[in-house]
Parts: sequence; structure tokens; C-alpha cells
Amino acid sequence: MSSRGPAQIADLHRFDCIIDARSPSEYALDHIPGAINCPSLDDEERRIVGTIYKQQGAFEARRVGGAMVAANLARHLRERFADMPATWRPLVYCWRGGLRSGSMVNWWRLVGWDAQQLAGGYKRWRQHVIAQIDAIAPQLDLRVVCGPTGSAKTRVLQALAAQGEQVLDLEGLACHKGSLLGALPGVEQPSQKAFETQLAVQLERLDLGRPVYVEAESRKIGRIALPTALIERMRAAVCLEIEASAAARLDYLLEDYAYLGDEPEQLASRFEMLRELHSRETIARWQDWARTRALRPLFDELSRLHYDPAYGRSQAAHFRRWAERRTVAADTLDAAGIAQVAQALRALG
Repeated sequence: MSSRGPAQIADLHRFDCIIDARSPSEYALDHIPGAINCPSLDDEERRIVGTIYKQQGAFEARRVGGAMVAANLARHLRERFADMPATWRPLVYCWRGGLRSGSMVNWWRLVGWDAQQLAGGYKRWRQHVIAQIDAIAPQLDLRVVCGPTGSAKTRVLQALAAQGEQVLDLEGLACHKGSLLGALPGVEQPSQKAFETQLAVQLERLDLGRPVYVEAESRKIGRIALPTALIERMRAAVCLEIEASAAARLDYLLEDYAYLGDEPEQLASRFEMLRELHSRETIARWQDWARTRALRPLFDELSRLHYDPAYGRSQAAHFRRWAERRTVAADTLDAAGIAQVAQALRALG
């Protein structure tokens, strides 16, 4: 590829480096996978230029902004790209493929590098992500893994992947376990756009001729909304249910959510969200258990009084093939038991 015209999404793999010339906050919200952030303007500079544009007009904004861009590009040349060979071929993008990336491309070309600009910038990438999800999701041959809270569904997906099956781990992409207590300690959920970018990347890697295992989910995982095309495909898919005893599930929950005992007051506060569903006495009891780190009775009652009663109704309402689901019994949910469940699910086809 030698043309210096704007590059397309399909050309991404042909470059040595992908440079995101947007501000750090724009990059943090979402970016093309593998791109590095080398801002033409940082967040404060972008704010200043925007204010000047509104108050004094385009010329003054470009005069002030141009000096800032020049200083930033010079710094990038001295520091980040000081050792790049003459044959280095970077691709640069900004929001719409405009001045920020165009300025960088022009400078890099003056140096002698074969730099190119991404046509349409990040906006074009975003359109590509949405189009890929909408195109691929309806073609997936899904196997929806169901089971009440504590059935180790995520661990079963991991075991299926280890056994060579295709898996779509939506909770892993969303950095959330999908329940009231599903927030991961010290881990922020990605932005909606970043989640969808990673989802599109995962979908593009799948072999559409083979089954894909996915955990049963509602429309939202924490604050992340699942794309409609994927939700609709899941709702119409084959359901595979894990049947484990209440005792096995409780043991699993105590292991998998043990970290909740590290922040007892924070755990207690989460039950405020359930006041419309349970009595004041029940909420108070759960909060007392949370504050005293009594996780066994807490998880036991949460399962019996909150999660389990709604499970069957929810599955029947959301999954059109729930009545014809196939089940796999799980005697234990330790590592060996989870591996056996995965093998049994594979045998169901």
C-alpha cells in the first residue's frame, strides 16, 4: 500500500503504529484497539481553543491552537518517536479526520515517514463497530448458559473456552458480574463505547459455523447496555441450564464473593436499592449481617428470598426457548465439578 490518500478501516493492519491524536479524555472513553494516544491538544488546551472559538472566532482559535499543536508535535518527535526508522508507517486519526490528525500527518511526512490519515477518523470507526455488531450478532449460533445465582456460569464459560469451545464472556467485557452485588472491587466498568468496541472485536474473531456459548443476561450488565441485535439473538437461542444444589451454590457464592466482606458498610448500603421489594425488617437483617461480615446467612437468604423466586419467571419471560431447555446436573462447583459441567454442556451439542 503506497497511496497517500486517506486510509480506510480495512487498512488498519497494514500500518506499523496507530496514533490517536485526540485528547486524553477522548482516548480514555474509547479508541481503536492497539492505538497509542499522542494528543495534538490535551484536554485543557482543547477547552481553551474551544472557548476562544466561541468568543473570538475561528481565526484566533486557530492561531492560538496552532501554536499549541506545534509544541505538542515537537515534543512527540523528540520523545516518543525519536528512534523511529525512515521506513516507519504510522496511521493517524482524530475525531472526524480533520485538523488534529491532518496536522500530525503533515509534520510526519515532512520528516520523511509515510504517514497517513484515517478517513472519517474515530467517527468512522464508531460507525464500523455498530455495523459489525448489527451484522454479526444475528448470525451467531448461540448456546445460552442459564442457572440461578451461584451456579458458576462464568466459571463454566471459562472451562468451555479451556476445552476449545467458542465463548462470548459479556460480563468479562463489562467488568461486572451482572447482579446487585456484581461490581468488582477496584475495577471501573468501561464506557459504553469501549465495551461495544471490544465486543465488535470479539465477534469478528468468531467462526460463525460453530456454536458460541454465552451466559444468560438481562439487557444491562451494571451500567452497560447490551446491543439490541445481540439481545434479540440471545432471546431466540437454545438454553442450557445448570442445576446445582442450594448447598453447592452457597459454597460457590461464599468463595466467589468473599471480597464483599472487606467493605462491610459499602455492602450494607447496596441493600437500600431493594427497599421496594423487601420489608424493612428483612433489609435491616441483611444490613446487620453485612456489617458483621456474616456472609453465609446473608447469601443464603439473598438467594432464597431475592434471586431464586424471580429466576424461573425471568428466564421464561426473556428466552423464547426456555420451555425446551436442556439441563446438566452439578454435584459440586469446585474446579473439577465445573470442568465436568462444561463437558456435559458440550455433549448436549
